[in-house]
Amino acid sequence: MENNVNSTLDSNYYFYDSKLSVTPEELQDLYRFTRWGRSRSIDQIERMLKGTSMCFSVRYNGKLVAFCRIITDFVFRGSLWDVLVHPDHQGKGLGSRLLDYALEHPAIKPLPIIVTYTCEMSGFVKRRGFEERGGLFILQRRPTEFT
Repeated sequence: MENNVNSTLDSNYYFYDSKLSVTPEELQDLYRFTRWGRSRSIDQIERMLKGTSMCFSVRYNGKLVAFCRIITDFVFRGSLWDVLVHPDHQGKGLGSRLLDYALEHPAIKPLPIIVTYTCEMSGFVKRRGFEERGGLFILQRRPTEFT
C-alpha cells in the first residue's frame, strides 16, 4: 500500500507497507551504508524478505531511501529490525516518520510488545517510546554481523 505521509517532508517521499515494494538488489544498495549489513548477499536478503512479516519502505523520486522491517505473530509480540535511511536523506525526520508509519500501522499498533536490539540508535528509538529492559538472553550459534 502506497501512502504519501509528507506533512513536513518533500512531497516526493512515498511510504509503503509491503515487502513487494523493495527488491533485494536495491535493499543491498541501502545496506552498504551500514557497518553491520554491508556483507549481506542478494540471496540472503531475498530469503530474509520472504521470512519477514512486514516491511516498510520509503521512496524518493522512485528510489528506495529508507527501510525497516517487523517480525511478528500479529497477536502478542513483534520485533523491529534494520532501520535504514540513506545518508542523503538523514537529518530530515525521515527515520522518525518511517518508524511512526510502521508502529502506527493497523496490523502492528495492537501489539502489546515490540522489541528492538540496538546500541547505535538507542536515543532514536527511545524517542519513539522504547525503553531499555534487562533480562535479554541470546543464543548465538555462529559469529554474525552486529545488528
